[in-house]
Amino acid sequence: MIHTQLIGSIPQLLDRQAREHPDKLAFEDARQCVNYGELNRATANLAAHLQATGVGVGDRVAIVLGNSVEWVIACLAIVRIGAIAVPVSVDATSGEIEYRLSDSAANAVIINDRRLAEVRPLGEKVLAWVVVEGDAIAEDELTFHEAIDNPSGLPWHDIDDVDAAAFLIYTSGTTGKAKGVILSTRSMLWVTAACWVPIAGLSEHDHILGCLPLYHSYALNFMVVSVLAVGASIYLMEQYSSSKVAALLAEERFTVMPGVPTMFHYLLDSVKNGQVQAPKSLRLCLSAGAILSASVNKEFEEHFGVKLLDGYGITETSTMVTLNWPHGTRVMGSCGLPIPGICTRIVDPQSDEDVALGQEGELLVRGPNLMKGYLNRPEETASVLRGGWYHTGDLARVDASGFLTITGRLKELIIRGGQNIAPAEVEYVVNGCDGVLECAVVGIPHMALGEVPVAFVVLKPGVALDVERVLAHCRDHLSGYKVPYAIEPVTDIPRTGSGKVLRFQLREKFQEAGNR
Repeated sequence: MIHTQLIGSIPQLLDRQAREHPDKLAFEDARQCVNYGELNRATANLAAHLQATGVGVGDRVAIVLGNSVEWVIACLAIVRIGAIAVPVSVDATSGEIEYRLSDSAANAVIINDRRLAEVRPLGEKVLAWVVVEGDAIAEDELTFHEAIDNPSGLPWHDIDDVDAAAFLIYTSGTTGKAKGVILSTRSMLWVTAACWVPIAGLSEHDHILGCLPLYHSYALNFMVVSVLAVGASIYLMEQYSSSKVAALLAEERFTVMPGVPTMFHYLLDSVKNGQVQAPKSLRLCLSAGAILSASVNKEFEEHFGVKLLDGYGITETSTMVTLNWPHGTRVMGSCGLPIPGICTRIVDPQSDEDVALGQEGELLVRGPNLMKGYLNRPEETASVLRGGWYHTGDLARVDASGFLTITGRLKELIIRGGQNIAPAEVEYVVNGCDGVLECAVVGIPHMALGEVPVAFVVLKPGVALDVERVLAHCRDHLSGYKVPYAIEPVTDIPRTGSGKVLRFQLREKFQEAGNR
């Protein structure tokens, strides 16, 4: 059942929760909390001040803040006046921030005072700066907390258009420049109505532990938009830490935890080592952003006594495309079934013809959750949105029961002597080798073969690398051409905030070390 009653404008959702649950905890961080009545007033006040500075419908407003109550208030205030929220990582480099401000043509920035002096020169065309945790010192600056605590005194109005552009999310940019993905309130809330509520059972009774970075679509969708839509409560962690997560879970007040595979991998390792106790209050965990191995999924559920549902989503589809259900049959290692209202196809990348059941091909998606397009990139938008279908660039296969498994990416395919190798398949095998905590497989240029797979491995504490043992394990489980050309130890796997492996960084590191 799709809960379409949850699909409404941000002003409508804020008003509904403020009327029905004014004193209920909405968003909380380590320093402060806000209930739904306060959230409605704070966003209204900030929205009025933004309009007074000249922010209008369709204008882009960047948010350069860490996970916090202020982040949420800023985002909702921007959208309620018809402007477009542009989340930017507070830890991004100056160059990354400058690119996003320039590419989005942001005319206002909400930022903390820690980055203000550094970032201000980068935003030449920014008309207004809203400063968190600092005093306004310039004519074009507004103090955040003064704004949310005091009405502007000027006329202002909400915008109730659920189909207008509301969020501009920059893709992870694992290769090349990041693209701005334009999403509407309707596309985001469709995921709430068709996935998080009917499948995950998200409701006003849930208290969520939120440790995903809010500048990513998965976190924004689940931890802000969906929480608001259902009237749940959430604690926002500034950043993920297994020890901090363990301490918070020990409070026995959290019922749901969304995350990426890496988080659950390290949390599981902490439980197995006796550093973390499985909480009794937790009813469900959700994983997306990258491939979750079947072994980690199974072990996590055994040690925690709670379902860990794996799903597949991407920014261009407002996050989720598929999700495993908490009841009925599940196929471990798959990312589940398409959510209601979503259509998928697996096609030959060359012909766009559907492949046979069980065969690998490119995943195509169609549904109400598709992006409006890439900002200022009409040709790239047209190349991926064809005939109503979004061409994901991800390789997948589907079984007779409809369960979909992601096998890799078209651009990540390693072509060794004419043979295609999906990194995910090799990673699955290497991760199953004793002593390996996690790994990433990358294609490295080779004079004779074109490309060869190299496995970068993170070892468990106290384990020494035995290259021959890892290679022998691979030979037992992989065809010869898929066996890694080399095994490289690393202290960690570089990833984006959504959990995707930054393979180009590993490739560059390997080549800079003089390896060929």
